[in-house]
Amino acid sequence: MSQAPLVVVAHGSRDPRSAATVRALGDVVRATAPGLDVRVAFLDLSEPSVPDVLTTLHAEGHRHVVAVPLLLGRAFHARVDLPGIVDDVTSRLPRLRVSVADVLGADPLLEAVALDRLRATGADLADPELGVVLSAVGSSHGPANDVVARVAERWQASHECLVAPAFASATKPDVPAAIAKLRARGARHFAVASWFFAPGLLPDRIRDLARAAAPGSPVAAPLGPEPRVAQVVLERYADAVSATLRSA
Repeated sequence: MSQAPLVVVAHGSRDPRSAATVRALGDVVRATAPGLDVRVAFLDLSEPSVPDVLTTLHAEGHRHVVAVPLLLGRAFHARVDLPGIVDDVTSRLPRLRVSVADVLGADPLLEAVALDRLRATGADLADPELGVVLSAVGSSHGPANDVVARVAERWQASHECLVAPAFASATKPDVPAAIAKLRARGARHFAVASWFFAPGLLPDRIRDLARAAAPGSPVAAPLGPEPRVAQVVLERYADAVSATLRSA
């Protein structure tokens, strides 16, 4: 039996850097798993769309596909948007089975990448006067924001610096509020960690707010097309394939 193709599903963005980063990650996944058919698709704003990629795979003769959401939390896009798109496609193409893998979430490998990006800015995590803002998208779904808060708590417990979450949209605290909280706790200088996969409008907003609230603060790069990110994608793919086999 041939392997089911892997479709890396990202949100999409009006910023072309975002889609380019996701496509580059697709290349890293292919290089990590030679022989696996890896496609990239987007929920919105970028091309190709998820329905287009699934329809193409069906036309090529595939009957089982695994979609791996390139998402860090189980918010609207993971809980509603992607499942709805898959249901629409499979109702139109009943011979196609699409297994939707779990989101990447707060995987330890992703946390390690984010910390490496932060250290690359020159931030000293052993400095008790350093306030680290862990920046993320933000969601109206509270549990998704709680994931980011727990990452911040783990970092706080593992390093001497102070850590607080901040969000670009939909919820609080925002970056200025997080910096104010860190300053009240004793931080004298600041750095911004990125809980984003790719550059785009929201990471740019985070950067601008941070530099206005604490001029000169370094801002870490997003996770990007990194081998450890690709490894987590492939782990989610393997878990979804195993679950499909168990239910067959």
